[in-house]
Formats: sequence, structure tokens, C-alpha cells
Amino acid sequence: MTTEDETGRANQKKRTRMAIIQAGREIIRSGAPVTMPDVARAALVSEATAYRYFPDLATLVNEALAGLWLSPAEALGPVAGSTDPVERIAVACEFLLRGVLAYQGAVRAMIAATITRPELAATRPGFRFGLIDEALAPLSNPHMAANPARIAQLRNDLVAVVSAEALFVLTDLAGLAPEEAIASLVRTATTLTQSALTATPVAATPRGFDH
Repeated sequence: MTTEDETGRANQKKRTRMAIIQAGREIIRSGAPVTMPDVARAALVSEATAYRYFPDLATLVNEALAGLWLSPAEALGPVAGSTDPVERIAVACEFLLRGVLAYQGAVRAMIAATITRPELAATRPGFRFGLIDEALAPLSNPHMAANPARIAQLRNDLVAVVSAEALFVLTDLAGLAPEEAIASLVRTATTLTQSALTATPVAATPRGFDH
């Protein structure tokens, strides 16, 4: 039987955990670098307490980001009625990259954490995968008779382009301005998609896909 004290302690733990997550989200929204000490201070708890709830920064950032991103279907809302994969991948790519810029402090922290500790890679959110799948959803239509192997390869190719890593290479190493970097990657993503579709026989041309 649960006592009143046990219930009170459980509720306090829930409040503390939510306070840490909320503090993380506020820092992420600011675009500032995300560190466990900064999150703990913002949540008014000790760093040791923050680590008791989240074993590492990657785990905390993953959970905090989950409450900030739109779902893939919501992100592609502007082209919900389109069956044009090229148009859809352009929207998906730009959505992801602008989100990366807005939350880049958290994204950089996540990338850094998983590079130095590859075993944490599974904690990365992987938003790009859902966006790419949503963008290419029209290709699952049996009437298009798309080559499954070619579409699978296209997905893999897009994963390298519709990504924070690609954006940071262009801004940090190539010296492009953020808008230039986004335009470059959107252009690359749409070129890859158009090329794959041109090389893939289809049974019928979907309405609105005429280029």
C-alpha cells in the first residue's frame, strides 16, 4: 500500500525531472550552448541532482528536443496536398535546417557527445529520417511502380544532405552564410531526388509532378 509520504516523494521527483527538462528546453530555444551545469542552475537543482535524473547530456537534450519539434506530417503541412517528392523534400530539408540553426547549441552538444561516445548515438533524435520518409511518402504509392532499391538508395543519399552535419560543414568550414548553406543543401537534396525519379520508371505521372 502506498503511503502519503511515498506519494509525495514520487510527485516531487516528477516535478524535479520536469523542471530539468523545461530548463533544458528554455536554453535550447535561446540557441545558446547547452551544458549540464547551465541546465542545473536554470532548474534550481545541483548538477549532481541533474545527473541522477539524466545520466548524460545527450539523454537530456534528446528528451528536451522531443517537445520542440513538429511531427513530420506537421512540418510538411505546406505541401500536404502535393504528390511531388521533389517539392516535398525541399520543404523537409529547409524545415530541418532552420530548426538546426534555431537550436544549434543543443544540436552541436548532441553531435559532440555522440562523436566522443559512439555508444550514445542511439540517443540522437533522428528527426531527419522521419522527415525524409514523410517527404518521399508518395513513392510508396503502388501506381508509381518505383524501383524499391533505387528509392532506398535515395533515402540513404538524402540522410547525408538533410542533416545538421552537412549544414555545419558549409557554415563552419566552407564559410557560407546560413542562408547560403540552406539554399545549397536544399538544391542538392532536390537534385538527388529529381535524378532518382528520372532514372526510375514509373507507371503514371502523379498530378502536379511535371518537371
